[in-house]
Amino acid sequence: MSAACVMLGAASVMLAAPVFTLDWQHSVEHVTWRETWGVEAEVLVLQESAIKGSGAGMEPGESARLVDGWWVSPGGLVVRDLNLAASGATGGGWRFCADGSCREIGATAGVPLRIAPCAPALSAGGGAG
Repeated sequence: MSAACVMLGAASVMLAAPVFTLDWQHSVEHVTWRETWGVEAEVLVLQESAIKGSGAGMEPGESARLVDGWWVSPGGLVVRDLNLAASGATGGGWRFCADGSCREIGATAGVPLRIAPCAPALSAGGGAG
C-alpha cells in the first residue's frame, strides 16, 4: 500500500496507508456506526460499513452479514468528498482513525467538516490553459 493525503477540514493529513475509519454514535438510537474508506487519487471509496445493532434509519442493508455483533455491509460507494454536519447537539463528533491512532473531529457546532483527497500536485509546466 502506498501513502495518501486527505484534507480534514482545512488541514492536510498524511496517511501511511490509504485508508481511514470513521465511527460515531447515532444521536437518537445511540447505536455505533463505523465506515472504512479508501483514498484513491481524487476520490474516496467506501470499503465497508458496519452498524452495532439497528434502529430508526439504521437498518442493515440486504447484503449485510452479522460479524461479532456488527451488521457489516460491503462498500462500493465512490464520492469526491464527505461533508460531516456538526450540530453540537449529538453529544460528540466522529472518531477519525488512521495508521493506528484516532482523533475526535466535529464535536462542536460549526460549518460542515469536509474530508477529501488532497488535490493532486500539478506537474511542472503543466497548468490549465
